[in-house]
Amino acid sequence: MTDRIFGILNITEDSFSDPGKYLEPEAALAHAAGLIGDGADVIDIGAASSNPRSEPVPPEIEIGRMAPVVLMAKERGWKLSIDSFAPETQLWALGEGVAYLNDIQGFSDPSLYPYLASSNAKLIVMHAVQRIGRAQKIDTDPSEIMGRIADFFDARVDELTHAGIARHRLILDPGMGLFVGTKPAVSLMVLRRLSQLKSAFGLPVLVSVSRKSFLRKLVGRNIDQIGPASLAAELYAAMHGADMIRTHEPRPLKDALSIWSQIAGAGAAMAGV
Repeated sequence: MTDRIFGILNITEDSFSDPGKYLEPEAALAHAAGLIGDGADVIDIGAASSNPRSEPVPPEIEIGRMAPVVLMAKERGWKLSIDSFAPETQLWALGEGVAYLNDIQGFSDPSLYPYLASSNAKLIVMHAVQRIGRAQKIDTDPSEIMGRIADFFDARVDELTHAGIARHRLILDPGMGLFVGTKPAVSLMVLRRLSQLKSAFGLPVLVSVSRKSFLRKLVGRNIDQIGPASLAAELYAAMHGADMIRTHEPRPLKDALSIWSQIAGAGAAMAGV
């Protein structure tokens, strides 16, 4: 799969990582170009934050924030992923011919299924313990989280495929941070079990750990200092079953994956001597 790195573009007022930084169209367009220049294969655009403290964003505002980047991406041949759980926004994105839809609710609205089935977009089906809406602070048990995730994907993949959506278009995102629970141990458990998740469903897996709160808790760093910890978790995910990584910083991830691949390749060559 060639689309490995998804660069995050938050066009929001209250994102946990970069609130308001790319809200103006000029800033959003510049950052989109920067993400591509830094090695992102796909730009993942979100215009309504999933932060528990964020304010709801009407679909027309969400679409208005995204539209300039979508237009520029078409002109320059960039691949886009639209990060939204609003049906109106998803329908608009399908009409724009985006490559991916990314839904933190895992496509919970059956009324959209006929439109999804008739499109070519790949669908990033995310698990979240709150099921509906933005992230919430919900306490979960690390020993039970993989069962919850598997049960969710069993049901949702079955629903989507029975609605005529080709299975090969589905990508699984188990969720991280508050999407799986308040304790860092829960996210760590999910990371450790990625290979089992992939084996169980035989579908591509996307992971998004970049700047997450559980990493900040574990190392005691602020967001502006969390880059190395994010990269470590991203590399672990990539080496243990994640086909795609969604990140705020594509360049260090791309470089790290390149070096890792060259080391592994050299090792394999030496073993064959």
